[in-house]
Amino acid sequence: MRRVSRSLVVVAALFAGQGGASAENAFKEVDFPSAGGIQAHADLYAHEGKVPTLIILFHQAGWSRGEYREIAPKLVTLGYQVLAVDQRSGDGVNGVPNKTHRRAAKKKAGTSYLDAYADLQAALKYATERLKARRVIVWGSSYSASLVFRLAAERPDKVAALLAFSPGEYFQKKHGKEYIRGFAKNVKCPVFVTSAKAEREKAKPIFDAVPAEKKILFTPASLGQHGSRALWQKWKDNDVYWAAVNAFLREYASPDPPN
Repeated sequence: MRRVSRSLVVVAALFAGQGGASAENAFKEVDFPSAGGIQAHADLYAHEGKVPTLIILFHQAGWSRGEYREIAPKLVTLGYQVLAVDQRSGDGVNGVPNKTHRRAAKKKAGTSYLDAYADLQAALKYATERLKARRVIVWGSSYSASLVFRLAAERPDKVAALLAFSPGEYFQKKHGKEYIRGFAKNVKCPVFVTSAKAEREKAKPIFDAVPAEKKILFTPASLGQHGSRALWQKWKDNDVYWAAVNAFLREYASPDPPN
């Protein structure tokens, strides 16, 4: 197990001032079936050539796949295929509306955080069965950062690694104070957890529950940001977050897995 602490000083020079080349910025919008007869929506960023590893990106509360318009191209640059998903619990961000939410609302389907878990399951199925990804990494932000622990616990055969930005026990009223920790105890794949500095005490119990040896907890020395937006270029400390993410991916979840 490794913990990347607030003393981390490595700078992700690869991303400094980089907005992503036009080829990496290219994506196509895709739909795939989810629970309740709803077509879930996503942006698929395809890397040039045949790439065996795909990262599924799930957004935070009230938002959409637009959370990843800046982040996804940089992951493509690192060598991954990327699928940025709209969950039915959300709305919009960065001018990108949440199409899955709109479709669910039109059908009068549930749009709570836990209702959105069906879309995480559907995205994983789409990635493995339709896109034929040999290896899948799941990545969550805020409430979805918690739900990816459930996904990895329930589908250990399909999830190769997990990244969680600001996870917490967001479901206490319905499921108690250790709902996510219960799933974390069964996660054996490599795990990366980070948050804003003030959120560390909410994220750390979930991290500590994970039995995997290959895990990293990163807390910035700065105040940091909630969720995956910590990687947005507008924040002065985005480079240290990127350095931590890049180190984890390079060591535990590279785009080219061993045969």
